[in-house]
Amino acid sequence: MEKTGESYTAARARILAKGGPPPEDYPEIAGMSNAAVAAKTGKTWPQWVRALNRHGADKMTHTEIAKSAREEFGATPWWAQSVAVGYGRIRGLREIGQGCDGDYKASKSKTFKVPIDRLYKAFSSKRGRERWLGGTALRIRTSTANRSMRITWEDGTSVSAWFTDKGPGKSQVAIQHEKLADRADIERRKAYWAERFAALEAWL
Repeated sequence: MEKTGESYTAARARILAKGGPPPEDYPEIAGMSNAAVAAKTGKTWPQWVRALNRHGADKMTHTEIAKSAREEFGATPWWAQSVAVGYGRIRGLREIGQGCDGDYKASKSKTFKVPIDRLYKAFSSKRGRERWLGGTALRIRTSTANRSMRITWEDGTSVSAWFTDKGPGKSQVAIQHEKLADRADIERRKAYWAERFAALEAWL
């Protein structure tokens, strides 16, 4: 797609008004190559769009599209979801970074050279958080030691954190920051978490 100064939403509306994007743009819009989706589902993005269009998927919800991909075309549950997301983006039903519930979400993960209990404590301990998150006000809603945490951020957005043991002296945290304003907010949050993870790594 041509890069201009207009917003993503405006650009998508302009493209759809002309009958939709050209097939060669499908992989970029879907966020996955033709080779990758075909290797796992047997269809490229142009083939998926044609097949789902014939089944009226442009009038379906995300759940219905995924069900059609699974039951009508034999996609596995995981890949049926991926196809539904990609199709929704191509057809202008959703933007990149926008979930099936309409929310915008940013994801970031990093592996650290520390045991999982130490990484988890860096999030769960208020004193620990002050070392790498500064004075960020937050509320931990739910948590399972060394596994997961759900947090309400100071601006009302929501953060989910998942912790994974990666072997002796290594662990990973994966963050999903939800209830964001738009795609620009997604990029801001990704940059923010990259900076905070760098600060966390330096402290640990």
